[in-house]
Amino acid sequence: MSRDEIRVGILGFGIVGGGTYEVLCRNAESIRQRVGVPVRVVRIADIDWSRDRGLDVPEELQTTDAAEVYAADDIDIVVETIGGVSPASDFVLAAIANGKSVVTSNKEMMAKRGAEILDAAAAAGVDVEFEGAVGGTIPIIRALKESLEANRIEEVTGILNGTTNYILTRMTEEGSDYAEVLADAQALGYAEADPTNDVEGIDAKYKIAILSAIAFGHRISYDEIHNEGITKISAADIDYATEMGYAIKLLATARRDTDRLDVRVHPALVPKSHPLAQVNGVFNAVWVVGDACDQVMLYGRGAGALPTGSAVAGDILDCARNILSGSRSRVPCTCRGVAHLMPMEDVRSRNYVRMRVKDRPGVLGSIATIFGQEGVSIESVVQRGGSKNGLTEIVWIMHEGPERELHSALGAIGQLGIVDEVCSVLRVID
Repeated sequence: MSRDEIRVGILGFGIVGGGTYEVLCRNAESIRQRVGVPVRVVRIADIDWSRDRGLDVPEELQTTDAAEVYAADDIDIVVETIGGVSPASDFVLAAIANGKSVVTSNKEMMAKRGAEILDAAAAAGVDVEFEGAVGGTIPIIRALKESLEANRIEEVTGILNGTTNYILTRMTEEGSDYAEVLADAQALGYAEADPTNDVEGIDAKYKIAILSAIAFGHRISYDEIHNEGITKISAADIDYATEMGYAIKLLATARRDTDRLDVRVHPALVPKSHPLAQVNGVFNAVWVVGDACDQVMLYGRGAGALPTGSAVAGDILDCARNILSGSRSRVPCTCRGVAHLMPMEDVRSRNYVRMRVKDRPGVLGSIATIFGQEGVSIESVVQRGGSKNGLTEIVWIMHEGPERELHSALGAIGQLGIVDEVCSVLRVID
């Protein structure tokens, strides 16, 4: 049966929902030419229509009842931009049960309930697309699912959170402390009033869970992914890193390691010669290493109404074409069981350790002896500046070794009575 248009309903009309609507309206004619028929938003559900969004939305499109979108007979594609797991996942599953294709930008939902949603879509014979869930305007999900899928992917590492990258960039450029820059970021709207999900690495954890599942073909247990944030990064750490030729970035990393996957989120010292070290401000980037493609990096704006709306709209067009042709993008999920993730104590890495110690003869040697006894190999030591209140600062760079040995050594060093504080422990990326 021929169709004269594709009808879209949107759940949630915040930043991403508004951006998606704006992209579809602004580019309606070019979208019609590309798809073959108009792609038209016919209904939008949101709990609060009193907020000024800066968009002219006809009153007949507005509703506060989500069921008027996910259960409506006159809607072909449901776009979910509510965020969070509940009630968003219930609405998405209801849409699938009603035979709708679904497009979502919801990273938390896909990280935690993605397997269930994709299985439901497979059973119902509909599409679920989620490019907007990771990297904003960067087409990383499509790249992994399509352009690079013939590769054996060895590594996916990314700067996946614009808020933390903005904060670290400002700290680097201005020599400011974390708390000061965070306050500015909140005032400018780059950080939420409660920034926990961003600054503690939780947002990046959702995203690397999604990318890992696609890249390595195994479902990822979100709760097993190790995450650390940037709240303990100081101006001193930035200064030392810069002096040694590094930039500090919050990285989300996934790598193969024999029969396990090494998946984690944490700040790291990245050599300034690496392309990821040059990604600044609110921009995101994803670095992919594959056996055939070698090294690939995708770069772009990682958040915002129009960048994310662009990704969501692209998924809508894919779904629209499939509806018109009576096809689907692919079997929604090609994962082969649940991945076995490497515990952090088994991870091998180089490390940066900054500590404040008593300024007296023999201290450095005593600490170095403990490191050696615990199997930690020292690459270099930096001690600069004089004594303050009888204390001085030492920075150690370690050769690659297991995390368990480093932390065992730091525990033993803490018993010596000569260390005032271990200020920072950061990984160093080659």
